[in-house]
Amino acid sequence: MSGAALFRCSRHWPLAALCWLLLLLPAFAAGEDTAAIAGVATPDAADTLYVNRRPIVTFRATLLGRSPAERAALARAAVDAALADGGRAAVDVWLSTPTARTRRAAVDDASATLLGPDMAAAGLRIDGHIVFYLLEDDLEPLPPTTVAEASEAVRARLQLAVSEVREMGDLHRIGIGAAYTAGATVAAYLLLLGVFRLRRATLNRLGRSLEALELKRHGEELVKAYTPHVQSTLDKLSKVFLWIFSLLLLDVWLTFVLRQFAFTRPWAERSSQWLLDVLTQFLLAAAGAVPGLVTAALIFIIARLVARGHTVLMERAERGNLVLGWLDADTAGPTRRVGNFVIWLFALAMAYPFLPGASSQAFKGVSVLAGLMLSLGASGVVGQIVSGLSLMYSRALRPGEYVRIGETEGTVTAVGMFATKIHTGLGEEVSLPNAFVFGQPVRNFSRLVANGQFVLQTAVTIGYATPWRQVHAMLLEAARRTPGVADDPPPYVIQTALSDFYVEYRLCAQGNRHAPQRRAEAISQLHGNVQDVFNEHGVQIMSPHYMADPPSPQVVPPAEWYTPPARPPGENAASPR
Repeated sequence: MSGAALFRCSRHWPLAALCWLLLLLPAFAAGEDTAAIAGVATPDAADTLYVNRRPIVTFRATLLGRSPAERAALARAAVDAALADGGRAAVDVWLSTPTARTRRAAVDDASATLLGPDMAAAGLRIDGHIVFYLLEDDLEPLPPTTVAEASEAVRARLQLAVSEVREMGDLHRIGIGAAYTAGATVAAYLLLLGVFRLRRATLNRLGRSLEALELKRHGEELVKAYTPHVQSTLDKLSKVFLWIFSLLLLDVWLTFVLRQFAFTRPWAERSSQWLLDVLTQFLLAAAGAVPGLVTAALIFIIARLVARGHTVLMERAERGNLVLGWLDADTAGPTRRVGNFVIWLFALAMAYPFLPGASSQAFKGVSVLAGLMLSLGASGVVGQIVSGLSLMYSRALRPGEYVRIGETEGTVTAVGMFATKIHTGLGEEVSLPNAFVFGQPVRNFSRLVANGQFVLQTAVTIGYATPWRQVHAMLLEAARRTPGVADDPPPYVIQTALSDFYVEYRLCAQGNRHAPQRRAEAISQLHGNVQDVFNEHGVQIMSPHYMADPPSPQVVPPAEWYTPPARPPGENAASPR
């Protein structure tokens, strides 16, 4: 790997540094209150003596009227004084028990005065000077132990701490630590460089091997077709492995470097122990979550099987292969969707307690927040769903029917959970919210007509001077000329209004199998024939408003029906050049 490649590898060092700052944060946080050898505590509360950021002993009892915090402060001063003498910093234990005081008359009186005749204690000494006493009341109740056993453990911790304090001023030992640090840094750098080179070489070799491999099946090079995907997957996996290896290497290097110096050695021990504790907790939590995950998976598998069986049953009802008294082809679709939703909702409710972290306060808080957001923001969505289900189960609309909803007229293509889609026949699709459809009157032109046809209606307004029987005959003639109008049942005309200036006539007919698929086209043909018939007989259509009789009827004579560029049927239009 060249210097440029190494630069690309090292450009992520701020992210790595941030990760390890978070990793060592617990160790540093634990040492915040250990910057001084003796911590500060409230009176009559347990207090711990620290030496070089190492916990030595926790004082819990009161001795000669001194609280645990005062005893810790005195012990700190005594340790400082003992180390300032420049001795060998040898730590030993002086046991004082009632039996031992009986054998040592010279010490008996002083020990009994200080500790009491029945109290067992241990004095910790540095170079023969007692720095503090360990009493029976200072011991933890669990596990039970004696003063002698506890004092030996305290002696070992104190010996290690005072040795590190002396080591801080040893330039020879500091130089050795610096040399080891430099060697470890170079070794870690070379190892990381080698891993980067190994990754690139391995990926290049695998790429060449995949390109050279020719496994053909049915004349297609399958391996060559999937080579880019395989190479991309391997590249991502190698990056993940490289990051994990880099973090582990950084942990090993940092722990080793911190252990070389007495001042930072406690941090190294705590950081390694913290990482091990985190990994242990993670593995234990993962192992503990396996039974719950298996139970949740079984619940979801059973729910999937039940939902699949319900779907198959409803699909048979939709196709008409299964007839039930309470279910038909129109309601089978919404019943399938609602049933599957209920099945998965119950499955999720049953599996929820078995999911990892379901009982944690954070998980419960997120669940409450999600429920609150859903209840506040989904009221309109729920209203649309309820309206959609009402339309489906009321059978007011079916796909394929021609309807008029408000100002929208066309063929229903879909009745969904949220919206109803209508093709107007004019090259557009209109999506109407189900809540709007549910609140509007729906005029269905297909419900009362068999074989999927529709009703054709048109209205004209004619003056009172024209005989109504003539108007009826002309409208029926226009219907007869329209190819898409059925003869059975026959068309009919009704007079819907006697207005101030004209009479309103409405032609009602039904389409047949020759009618266009789009009702708009059939209505257009019928309107054209109505205009032709009225023009042939010289009758003026008074729409939209009639104010006064014109000097002559406003009609178009047959001779002008095909004024250019219009052409009679059957005559081919010449292509302009």
